Amino acid sequence: MSWWRTVLNLPPKGEHWADQRRTKKAGKGRPQSTAPEWWDHPGGPVTPTPRQAQGVAAQYSAPQQQAPPPPGGVMAPPRRPAPRTNDVPRQQDPAHRPPERLKQRSPHGAHAAPGPAREVLEPGQTPWSTEPESSFSTWARRFFRGLVVVVLLLAAISGIRSWISPNRTPETVVSGQSSFPVDESRAVATRYAVSYLTWDENSPDARPAQVGLDLAAGLDSRAGWNGRGKQTADVAYPGEVKADSNGITAVVDVRVRVHTFTRLGRGWKTGPVVWERVSVPVARTSARVVASGPPTFVPDVRAALPDNMPEAGAPDDDLTAATQKDAEAFFGAYAESDNKVSAVTAPGSTIRSLNGAVRFGELKDWQVYTGNDDERRATAAVTWEGVGDTTLDQTYTLTLRRTVATDGAERWQVAAVG
Repeated sequence: MSWWRTVLNLPPKGEHWADQRRTKKAGKGRPQSTAPEWWDHPGGPVTPTPRQAQGVAAQYSAPQQQAPPPPGGVMAPPRRPAPRTNDVPRQQDPAHRPPERLKQRSPHGAHAAPGPAREVLEPGQTPWSTEPESSFSTWARRFFRGLVVVVLLLAAISGIRSWISPNRTPETVVSGQSSFPVDESRAVATRYAVSYLTWDENSPDARPAQVGLDLAAGLDSRAGWNGRGKQTADVAYPGEVKADSNGITAVVDVRVRVHTFTRLGRGWKTGPVVWERVSVPVARTSARVVASGPPTFVPDVRAALPDNMPEAGAPDDDLTAATQKDAEAFFGAYAESDNKVSAVTAPGSTIRSLNGAVRFGELKDWQVYTGNDDERRATAAVTWEGVGDTTLDQTYTLTLRRTVATDGAERWQVAAVG
């Protein structure tokens, strides 16, 4: 029988639960009788029935005058009562010996009538009877055994150590960029970058005072400046924050607009306006985020578009030509006011206008792409006219929606810009 059948309390292979309630036949190599050893010895003592055993126990437990034990210290068991002369002689065949009864003291009285004699058992017949076990008990025993097996398998897989003492990260330990104060780091790095790139030799104490607002205490607030020249930074935009794995330090990418000056006699001449990109080191403390050192310059290089840029789709030349005039009317209204835009847009859509910031020049390019019958995508290259003779070309992406008038006429109108 396999081990897993033993664990799950299953019957041997080829048998059923109902077979175990039947009397198993004697197999090869098994004794023909499963009775106790005394069953084959008719001359020996006979084990009493439970009722007889109570009488025997009561007889020997009652306070009576008993003979003192023999000198050896061991009392011999009671002997079988001698047969009477008027009794039926005992049969010589041991296998058909009639059952005998012991004298007993009944709890119902000393002279109670003895119980019926025990029937003689046939050779090979067991001297006891089996009672069938309830189906609920069998199911419960198998269920709990299977539950124990599942728990043991889970313990082996996940590890008992992880159940008893799981690994817990203390709340005071910071690990990873997700818990790093990114917003505060950007604010500190932006102000520090503006202070760092601003100096004036006519006011040498102004820069250290501004730098000291964000620089960590104990560091040199001059931050590498030699005290000469003039420069002003007025606009800064923070970018990516790269936190170290220790969760304490990080670097912030900041782009700053700088106004340069050159000396002209005793005064200063305005130079070109340039954009500079710096990497600001920061560190978190128990109180706030501080700059942990002077920033470093980072080059701003141009990068080409990726090769996997999404395509607009296949052009629809027929719809492009049919909506050319509608597109020009839309951009003319888009430059002037909200009321004019709402008159040329698709029903249910809301598009805000430029409110006269520029004037519509021309629609240099217009293209509608293939799609479904109700909505399409389009691109437009528009020339805007600014102050004086200034013009500026811009490219827009629009969403067109098909509308049906009350007279059955169909039109494609702008539903969204961008």
